Amino acid sequence: MRQSTEIIYMGTPDFSVPALQNLAVQDDFNVSLVVTQPDRPKGRGKKLAPSPVKTAALNMGIDVFQPEDINTEEASEKLLSLNPDFFVVAAFGQILSRKILDIPKILPINIHASLLPKYRGASPIQASILNMDKITGITTIVMADKLDAGDLLLSSSTPISKLDTALDIHDRLGIIGANLIVETIHAILKNRLEPIPQDHSKATYVKMLKKSDGRINWNLSSRQICAHINAMTPWPGAFTCLGNKTIKIYKTKSLETQTCHKPGIIFRCDKQGIHVATGKGCLIILELMGSSGKRLNTRQFLCGHKIELPAAFDIA
Repeated sequence: MRQSTEIIYMGTPDFSVPALQNLAVQDDFNVSLVVTQPDRPKGRGKKLAPSPVKTAALNMGIDVFQPEDINTEEASEKLLSLNPDFFVVAAFGQILSRKILDIPKILPINIHASLLPKYRGASPIQASILNMDKITGITTIVMADKLDAGDLLLSSSTPISKLDTALDIHDRLGIIGANLIVETIHAILKNRLEPIPQDHSKATYVKMLKKSDGRINWNLSSRQICAHINAMTPWPGAFTCLGNKTIKIYKTKSLETQTCHKPGIIFRCDKQGIHVATGKGCLIILELMGSSGKRLNTRQFLCGHKIELPAAFDIA
């Protein structure tokens, strides 16, 4: 009888769930422990809620460990006691010390949502859309002391369309990562995969997003603004201000046609949508949300929120 490969899985958000699920159903793998962030307050009631990975693990009957700090002596002893062959880490949310990284007998592997060395850091999905890249993907790497700087294992790419939001790419990459990590571990076990050092001279870095990053700059071109809105959907959300009201924008159409209006000016409202001048070209808003808190198409929105022309969105 072949011995199972022992895996400790570390992850926290929805993105991390497909890989955990795929690893757990492999006949030759045993996920002995899932490590995830402690329960955090959520929603208006601020009640403690489990991470998506914790919920998935418990549903599959896998033990869960939720340390505030993964790098303590207590955590180290717990992980060592399970004698893992691999760590698999996907958006865990804590930095692992060298001592922790040295625990697995074979390798600690990270699933990263970009084609490294491009977009190391916290928001690679949003960056790929914001920069209007044609493709993005998943890279599995050997975990190193520096952020996302470890040797490359395998990668898999997917195209980015003009309509893709960060949520669309997030969900697609979650599935790609789930398949790629299984392929990666099998290739390592069969001695068919040699880690390749990254070209650090080509590395780029992306920061963690803040709510303020969602503010729309109407001085940009219509294509850039469309990309920004897609990149910020669903979080932190693309927004602008009309008078003293905050408007969230979800879906738009870019037109190259130049107008005589200044950026941010709403110059037409019709059955096509809300037409806004930009730094280059114009934008037609198709779906948005006002004070009602409901996502509406423009026809529905204008029924309850008539816009008196001329009007302008805040360009600050």
